[in-house]
Amino acid sequence: MAVLNDEQTMLRDMVREWSDNESPVTAFRKMRAAAPSAGYDPAAWQALSEMGVAGIVIPEAFGGTAFGYLSLGLVLEQLGRNLAASPLAATSAAASAIVLGESEAAKAEWLPRIASGEVVATLAVDEGPVHDPAKVATKVVDGRLSGTKAFVAEGDSAGVFVVAADDGLYLVSGDVGVTRSPRHMTDSRSHAQITFADAPAERLGDTALTARVVDRATAAVCAEMLGLAVQAFNTTNDYLKTRVQFGQVLSTFQALQHRMAKMFTELELMRSAVEGALEAIDAGRSDVDQAVSLAKAVAGDTLHLVSREMIQLHGGIGMTDEHDAGFYIKRARILETMWGNAAFHRERFARLNGY
Repeated sequence: MAVLNDEQTMLRDMVREWSDNESPVTAFRKMRAAAPSAGYDPAAWQALSEMGVAGIVIPEAFGGTAFGYLSLGLVLEQLGRNLAASPLAATSAAASAIVLGESEAAKAEWLPRIASGEVVATLAVDEGPVHDPAKVATKVVDGRLSGTKAFVAEGDSAGVFVVAADDGLYLVSGDVGVTRSPRHMTDSRSHAQITFADAPAERLGDTALTARVVDRATAAVCAEMLGLAVQAFNTTNDYLKTRVQFGQVLSTFQALQHRMAKMFTELELMRSAVEGALEAIDAGRSDVDQAVSLAKAVAGDTLHLVSREMIQLHGGIGMTDEHDAGFYIKRARILETMWGNAAFHRERFARLNGY
């Protein structure tokens, strides 16, 4: 478990309180019913931005707080607990690409607007159903980018895209040469197919930058997965302590105690792996790629287990739309796949270690 400083502790507690009071699961349920094209509540996003959350990985010189990726992870975990619909993960990953990129003009133009919450940014990388950075067909010719990205989180509302081409990362702003096609996914969030046709593009860096940014995006997803898993476990644990069957409280049955104990230990390992990856990014370590793949593999397996057990241990009520369990397993399955599933990252981790 990471050792937090006073600022990080205050940030975590502040966002936890805001999430519990202003964006509980009932808020997500209302958002799902309203079905806004953006896939989130703009007012809630503005409130988070006013708290400084949107600029958490952006340098102070550009209006951010520069708290780093561990701090970002703490925020995403607290939002993930309540399934808060927010473009924070996608926007932060895209902002990191601009921060790490070679274009000073892009930094000056876009980072202050992202930090204030005025503009939502996102990554457009994958071109198929499975994350494969080796199969990027998007090309840039004479400063014009063309290609199709299959599953772009927050693609319906993004004002600026950080796009992976075959030779590196590019920035595409606005809607010139950009066509958005909504994808309706099981988690009721924004996942658009984006087609670029001779869109004006500004170069940010080579394919090495693409890999660094994807690792940061993956680590951010892992933090949200941790929040989902923790809350799914706690909700199930509370239910077992109150539900009575055969004249006994469910938590007194030893078989169920064993299942909860297994999930608890897996959650502790998951937290260690996820926070380790976030700390590796902040420290600029040379093994960030390995730490991220370890985190995603562990997070994928653990969230899959806990979200499934949440439904099974709640019994029939867990299968109904009136209960929150379904929301957790639907979001879990999307996040497990995003930026590569557990099998993909186990193979990547092995390859990075020479196997």
